[in-house]
Amino acid sequence: MTLAYYPGCSLHGTSREFDESFRAVAGALGIEMTEIDDWSCCGASSAHPTNHTLGVALPARNLALAAEQGADEVVAPCAACFNRLAAARYELDRDEALAARMPDILGRPFANDVAVRNVVDVLLDHAPRIEELAAAQLQPPLLAHLKLAAYYGCLLVRPAEVTGFDDSEQPSTMEAVISACGATPVRWNMAVECCGGAFSISRTSSVIRLSRGIIRDARANGADAIVVACPLCHSNLDFRQAAMAMRGEEPMPVLFISQLVGLALGIPEKTLGLARHFVDTRPLLAKAQAAAQAAAAADAAKRAKRAATAASAAASSPTVLAAAAADTAAGPGNASASAQEGKA
Repeated sequence: MTLAYYPGCSLHGTSREFDESFRAVAGALGIEMTEIDDWSCCGASSAHPTNHTLGVALPARNLALAAEQGADEVVAPCAACFNRLAAARYELDRDEALAARMPDILGRPFANDVAVRNVVDVLLDHAPRIEELAAAQLQPPLLAHLKLAAYYGCLLVRPAEVTGFDDSEQPSTMEAVISACGATPVRWNMAVECCGGAFSISRTSSVIRLSRGIIRDARANGADAIVVACPLCHSNLDFRQAAMAMRGEEPMPVLFISQLVGLALGIPEKTLGLARHFVDTRPLLAKAQAAAQAAAAADAAKRAKRAATAASAAASSPTVLAAAAADTAAGPGNASASAQEGKA
C-alpha cells in the first residue's frame, strides 16, 4: 500500500510541532509516506456548513490528487482534516449524482478509491515496534511512571459511520498507543467530550469552561498530562490554560500523540517541538526522567544484591568450591566430568 500524507493548514501553521513530530516518528518507525503535491485546504471548519457541494469538493480534490500520485491511502493527522476527507469519501460513496458531477467540478478524474486514515490508527499498526524501540532506549522506559489521559474529542471519533473508529463513545486505540510507549493510560470521564472546538474566538468563555472541565477530570483521575490528536483541541486545552491560571488552576501539559511516541523513541525534544507549547512540558519530562533513573537504579541494586547472595551461598559450600576447583584444573574439555564428580 502507498501512503500519502495530507498535513492540512494547521500543521503548516499554528501546529507545526504536530507535523514535525509525526514526520520524525514516521522516519524512526520506517513508515513511508509522501506529502500530496499541490494539496489545498479541506474546508474545515467553515466550508461544509456554508455550502454542501463545496464542503465535499474541497476534500475530494485532495483525494483525487492522492490517487493521481499513486496513493492507495492518505493519512491526515489533524482530526478536522481527517473528518472532512473521510466525510467526503463517505458522501460520494452514497450520493451517485454528486459523485458523477465531481470530475467536472474538480477538473480531473475522481474514482473515490483512496482510503482515509487518522494518525492514531497508523501509529496503532506500529505499536509492537514502538514498544520494542521504547524498551531499547532505557529500562524501565522513560515514560513508565507517567499516567496519561487520552483525549479524543469530537471529530476523531464522530460520526461513527464516517470515522470508522473502534468505538465512538468508549474508544481505546489511543490508550493502546500510550501503553506501547510505556506509559499508563488513565480511566476518566471526558475522553470524547467537546472542548468547544472552533468557538475558541467567538465564545471564548464557553471554551474555557469546557476545557477546564476536561483538565479537572483528567487531574482528578491521576493524569500527569493529556494526549491529543487534534490541533484545535490542543490549542483550546493548552493555550486557554493561561485564563484558567487566573483562578488558581495548576497547569497540565498537553501533548500530541506523535510527540509522546517521539519521546518514547528517544527523539530529541527540540525535534518534537515541545518548546512551542504554552504550558511548559519540562517539569513533566524531568519527572519522567527522574522516575526512570530511580527505577533503573533500584533494579540495578536488586540485581547486585541477588548476585552477592548467590556468591555468598556458593562460597559457603565446600562441595561447590571443590567442583569449581576441579573444573579449573581439568580445563574446558573435562569440566563437565569433574563437575559431576564434585556433585557425587
